[in-house]
Amino acid sequence: MTPKPNFLADLRTRIHQHAEQVQSVFLELGDARLNPPNPFDPRSILTAERRIRPHVAETPLLPSPVLSEQTGASVFLKLENRQTTGSFKLRGATNKLLGLSAAQRRRGIVTASTGNHGLAVAHAVSQLGVTATIFMPEDASQRKVAKLRNYDVELRFIPGDAVNAEMTARRSADETDRLFVSPYNDPEIVAGQGTVAVEMLRQQPELDAVFVSVGGGGLMGGIGSYCKDLPGFGKPGRSSPIQVVGCLPENSPVMLESVRAGCIVEMDGLPTLSDGTAGGIEADAITFDLCRGCVDEWLTVSEAAIADAIRLIYREGGEVIEGAAGVAVAALLQTGQRFVGQTVAVVICGGNIDDGRFQEIVGAR
Repeated sequence: MTPKPNFLADLRTRIHQHAEQVQSVFLELGDARLNPPNPFDPRSILTAERRIRPHVAETPLLPSPVLSEQTGASVFLKLENRQTTGSFKLRGATNKLLGLSAAQRRRGIVTASTGNHGLAVAHAVSQLGVTATIFMPEDASQRKVAKLRNYDVELRFIPGDAVNAEMTARRSADETDRLFVSPYNDPEIVAGQGTVAVEMLRQQPELDAVFVSVGGGGLMGGIGSYCKDLPGFGKPGRSSPIQVVGCLPENSPVMLESVRAGCIVEMDGLPTLSDGTAGGIEADAITFDLCRGCVDEWLTVSEAAIADAIRLIYREGGEVIEGAAGVAVAALLQTGQRFVGQTVAVVICGGNIDDGRFQEIVGAR
């Protein structure tokens, strides 16, 4: 008798849960065969998953018929735009802030953000009773700024890009003896973001590839590290369990240019719909080595392609996604039929897009 589809799905889920337990045991034992050299310890992602579970939503992984039809692959969307604050950033911020000492909580924290990380921090500190000052570029998304004003946090706007906001925030933290919480350059932040992969592979254990947008590299560092160190998944004979594809806007490909140069580079970016991935990277960012080590392929996409992707996803299922999420969708579409017959996930990293810009995009054509 042929097993029913629901039975097979349940079986795959149970297998993945068992694999998670096996992985945790082997990592605790330090088994080098399952834990090859990696600048980031994937066991911290499993720890983060347990820590943040009561505080963040498990977002759905849903099939995308239109993307599947256009690529010949079985495409799934990991809908982090449905997360409590509208993006994956809540995971890392929550993981970091739950680990604060009593003294750090009393003093409060300082952070910098183009918007989504700030929203995540603001939500987390509101739950924990911690004060926060958030430094933002002057040209930050007005929608994100408006949502931040609903929280009891101090906002400071800084000329220049995200790196300048981060440098200013770090100085302020030092001067006031408060903790600086980086949007990406922190192992606990990266571990929190990596919980996206834990959920995704629990929901669909048979993934062949995942498309992830890259800015500072926190999301990619977490997802990529987990996918590369996950035992028991992937096709036989393949060097890595899952193909990890890094996706960037052509107008701001800082991490890609840094990887090509072999060091973190400074570069002037052009305006982009993908404000969540725009801007520079701190010179000592731990995410640089993570991205170098876990990304199998890099793809850049045009502004027109990002807009088309936002429009396509909205018209398919009514999902509102921001520019950074559109980057990953556009990158998949750019590959044409290369993933025919494979199972692919696209991480929809957020949905915080300015209303006017969104209406302009979806109303076109």
